Amino acid sequence: MDRQKTIVRTSIIGILANVFLAGFKAAVGLLSNSISIVLDAVNNLTDALSSVITIIGAKLSTKPADKKHPLGYGRVEYLSAVIIAVIVLYAGISSIVESIKSIIEPETPEYTPIGLLIIAVAVAVKIILGTYVMRTGKKVNSDSLTASGKDALFDSIISASVLFAAAIYLIWGVSLEAYLGVVISIFIIKAGLEILRDTISQILGERIDSELSKDIKRELCTYDNVFGAYDLILHSYGPETFIGSVHIEVPETMNASELDALERRVTTDIASKYGVILTGISVYSVNLADPETDRLFHAIHDELTAKEYILQMHGFNLDKSTGTVTFDLVISFDVKDREKLYSEVLEQLKESYPEYTFCITLDSDISD
Repeated sequence: MDRQKTIVRTSIIGILANVFLAGFKAAVGLLSNSISIVLDAVNNLTDALSSVITIIGAKLSTKPADKKHPLGYGRVEYLSAVIIAVIVLYAGISSIVESIKSIIEPETPEYTPIGLLIIAVAVAVKIILGTYVMRTGKKVNSDSLTASGKDALFDSIISASVLFAAAIYLIWGVSLEAYLGVVISIFIIKAGLEILRDTISQILGERIDSELSKDIKRELCTYDNVFGAYDLILHSYGPETFIGSVHIEVPETMNASELDALERRVTTDIASKYGVILTGISVYSVNLADPETDRLFHAIHDELTAKEYILQMHGFNLDKSTGTVTFDLVISFDVKDREKLYSEVLEQLKESYPEYTFCITLDSDISD
């Protein structure tokens, strides 16, 4: 609730500031016949609309889970960021059209000292507002708020460029209004595309934050009888909701009752400390107390991890009754052909250890 209140309060501040600036800029732009100032005012209105959408998204994202959406509505915030991106793109495309029209049919601007003073104040306001909104967005992990803050900082540059064009006109009598409008429009479109790109990337599913991944794995390894934690997969259902699974290495001597108690304790602790719900905890049974298993593990581990692009091997197990060796092999995404490297490793092990049968699972570099 505190997070939602922070987002709403910050967005309201943004709305009030942008509406105030848009009104003054529109009046100055129309009176001075300045296309760039009018476009700057329109841009402020789109910022205000973005803040409204951010508020709506924050409100909807906190709706309680229901039968149709059992994991809640947290992903609504991603959709609100997409809408903001579309609004920014629309503003950019519309402004570039108007700017090109002004190049074809130019009009002479008429700047006034009061108008230029208002634009100068707007630059300062936008810098302060943008910095505040962006920092708050990062603090509460709100993509929509962060995007709005970045857009506001960018607007300060646009307003500063309007002042620059006015200075050029007043000193040398050269009007750069329409051309400046084209440049501004291009940057607005670029900003919209970047917001859209980043949000779609998150919807597709990005790599888990490195620090979070390392912290959770490190925490898991502090429990008795947990020798390693691997294959941590987290699915985001909003900035504050993560659900996923993990593999842990435990002694093969642990019984079902002991595993059940361990998994229940781990699930409760990780959810409480990191806000991550581990719905699945799978186990790798480990028997390194056996001399043959221990020797074989270290020999294969040293041989494989010395290779480029092989990041890790885990879940090692030797079934002495059948001579079958099983483990997971993590190969980096940086290699051009992961399947080819996997096949080469398999053939190499067969040649080096013909007395064993190898069952290797090709694993992905999912998390740090």
